[in-house]
Amino acid sequence: MLFKKSPDIPSSEITPRGLYLNRRKFIAGLGAIAGAAVVGDATKEILSPSQPVLAGTKLQYSESAYNTTEKETPFKDITHYNNYYEFSTDKYEPAALAADFNTRPWTIKVEGLVNKPQTFDIDSLLKLHLEERIYRMRCVEGWSMVIPWIGFPLNTVLNQVQPNSKAKFVEFTSLHDPKRYPGQQRNVLEWPYVEGLRMDEAMHPLTILVVGLYGETLPNQDGAPVRLVVPWKYGFKGIKAIVKIKLVEREPVSTWTKAAPNEYGFYSNVNPNVDHPRWSQAKERRIGDFLKRPTLMFNGYGDQVASLYSGMDLKKYY
Repeated sequence: MLFKKSPDIPSSEITPRGLYLNRRKFIAGLGAIAGAAVVGDATKEILSPSQPVLAGTKLQYSESAYNTTEKETPFKDITHYNNYYEFSTDKYEPAALAADFNTRPWTIKVEGLVNKPQTFDIDSLLKLHLEERIYRMRCVEGWSMVIPWIGFPLNTVLNQVQPNSKAKFVEFTSLHDPKRYPGQQRNVLEWPYVEGLRMDEAMHPLTILVVGLYGETLPNQDGAPVRLVVPWKYGFKGIKAIVKIKLVEREPVSTWTKAAPNEYGFYSNVNPNVDHPRWSQAKERRIGDFLKRPTLMFNGYGDQVASLYSGMDLKKYY
């Protein structure tokens, strides 16, 4: 759903058939994520490690200060038009192919340049964090969505493992299991899927580990049980089904960067002033719109994240 298209798929195939919505305005200049609300007894029961939080479970959450007033993309579109190459390169197939994908048991190993490496059980991790409803407008070449993600800042997990002074980047790795992922039986990309962020990007409160959308736990085809969302970057930064997070000293080589380094840079910031080698990125098409509209720098989150790149040539470091 949120990955950039493969170099071997024509741009014309990216726009879905018969899907379109209106654009909304972002709330600008908002502060830090809202404080955690009290979790009710029912929520504590749902998030108990002895009772796995499976797809379709209702979640409690607090509203985020980063919310947008833009109208959300319909649930059906979010869950039935997906870029999930581990299942298929066809965007309409992952929903059916992922229907029986088992996300329990599931652990996330956090290691590398940290003082306290840990392995987190996904349900124990959920119990520790109150999910926040954080609305995101995501851009991918040619189309975009507004998705009511539910998640918590990645920095809350990183702080628990205590990064040391040598940690400059964070490397993410997704599940590698060709028996469960039919797409991994093909050499479409190099598996497992790997993504990376600079340390300050990873620690930013807008960078979240997503566990749900539209008030429910994350559907399998959208990256269950946990995925990354970095709202000011293009969608291929949103690695799904994460099993390992490693803090490293050198810049990780992301999967798409390895596949086509001249097209997919490490930073992958939404920058309308940098054209993809094969198309302009100055405009985007929102799912639901017939016409394209101007692409916003940093996907509309410039007030929050532009300072991370002060002094950098964003055409060189794309």
